[in-house]
Amino acid sequence: MTALTQVEQGRQRAVTRRVASLAEGPWLITAAVMLAMFMEMLDTTVVSVSLTHIAGSLSATPTEATWALTSYLVANGIVIPISGWLANYFGRKNLLLISTVGFTVASLLCGIAPSMGLLVTFRVIQGACGGSLQPLSQAVVLEAFPREQHGKAMAIWAMGAIVAPVVGPVLGGWLTDNFTWRWVFYINLPVGFVSVFLIKTFLKDPPYIRRSSARVDSWGLATLVVWVAALQIMLDKGQEEDWFDSRFIVVLAVAFAMGLLAWVGRELTTRDPVADLRVFGQAPFAAGTAVMAIVSFVMYGSQVTISIWLQTLLGYPSVQAGEAMLALGLGAALSMPVASSLVSRFDPRKVFVCGILTFSFSFYRLMGFNLNVGYWDVFWPQFIQGSSLGLVFVPLMVLTMAFIPKERMGNATGLFNMLRNIGGGVGISMVATMLTRMGQQHTNLLVANITPLSPSVLGVLGGLRGLFAGSGPVLADQQAYAALFGLVQREATMIALIRIFQYLGVLVLTLIPLIALTKRPPKGQSGTIAPH
Repeated sequence: MTALTQVEQGRQRAVTRRVASLAEGPWLITAAVMLAMFMEMLDTTVVSVSLTHIAGSLSATPTEATWALTSYLVANGIVIPISGWLANYFGRKNLLLISTVGFTVASLLCGIAPSMGLLVTFRVIQGACGGSLQPLSQAVVLEAFPREQHGKAMAIWAMGAIVAPVVGPVLGGWLTDNFTWRWVFYINLPVGFVSVFLIKTFLKDPPYIRRSSARVDSWGLATLVVWVAALQIMLDKGQEEDWFDSRFIVVLAVAFAMGLLAWVGRELTTRDPVADLRVFGQAPFAAGTAVMAIVSFVMYGSQVTISIWLQTLLGYPSVQAGEAMLALGLGAALSMPVASSLVSRFDPRKVFVCGILTFSFSFYRLMGFNLNVGYWDVFWPQFIQGSSLGLVFVPLMVLTMAFIPKERMGNATGLFNMLRNIGGGVGISMVATMLTRMGQQHTNLLVANITPLSPSVLGVLGGLRGLFAGSGPVLADQQAYAALFGLVQREATMIALIRIFQYLGVLVLTLIPLIALTKRPPKGQSGTIAPH
């Protein structure tokens, strides 16, 4: 009996040691911050498909409902670049706990909001609380793994960063259709509770994270709020307001330019900046961050273009359009482990070039789109593009952060994610505008070549009049011409779409020379390397 008791005690001690080892290792720490980050990234897109339901439920117009998105992105964009300063001021663990608890509570408040005004207010709180989760999760994951495993660390982080925004519209549409739009926010509650428990239990502040006694740079914060808010509102409302033909957009553009110049000047000259821009003095970080901004521009721009094409030209409902685009997330999820392995064995710059070439090839495949494509014709180019993103994101983030000292990692990841988000926002706005304007140009060109005496035109009009014959000869003639013009518009938009894919594919290739400004991380070293 004594022997059995000793054996059982030995087994219990072994289990205890394994649990302790797991807790001290990177995996539970990674799970803690990744849950919070995934939840926050999901909320950047999950609400987008529910706006019409939100507007109807809260007696608001569709335009007013879009402020539920804009307000979140503005608050989020303001907090992201100062997350490193906030972590030093409050402590990283404290900030993560405050942010995750605040985000979860704000999600509950959004779910029970009785009016549009309160929903927008709670979305501001939600965005502000979630702003620090992206950069701090990246910093924590990088520091949790040794140098030789940074490829694995960034594969895990990038998987969440890419997959969450892709899954968001599908999940949001499913919840709205099967329950109510309020569940788009309630879904965050269990995830938030688990994340808070894991952060509180397993995360510890490193010794170099100390509560800062430096004064608050109020001018830096004020100018940051001005330019980020002006830029985000300008990007969200520009197409709706016809861009610079609108006085409102011109005022926002001036506020953005003046606020940005004032902020940069302030942060470069003050003793205690809220965002230390001197980190851009390191060529690998500056080049890597610029490349990431352009990659985000292309990725989000192409995704919004495909979404518009599926819904307006092929007639896909928003949820089905999201499902058709899940191939990108699937490709990214499958390629991340491969990219991690390749980065640990080969020069990350070579892996990046392979990813860029594959990324550009995906646009070549997208250029083969037409108005008669089926599901699998959409699936495979998206899958190739998602697979290429794993080979782009993982080596790029490893190269960008390779020479950042640990004590500056929070600041660096904040600025990195700020430019990544700005690149994506600019890409969405510019590509959507290009699609509209190029579609109008090609419509004019096609209409100019349609003459009423053309045999082909007469044949199409005759067939269309036959379809509308039951409406009477006069009305059938009008409906036939309207239908013909609709066909022309569809073809013109399709041509514009192919031209945009062509431009994006070429733009991607221009990133290859920029990667030469980065350096290959030394092998066999753990931790983060300080600059020389």
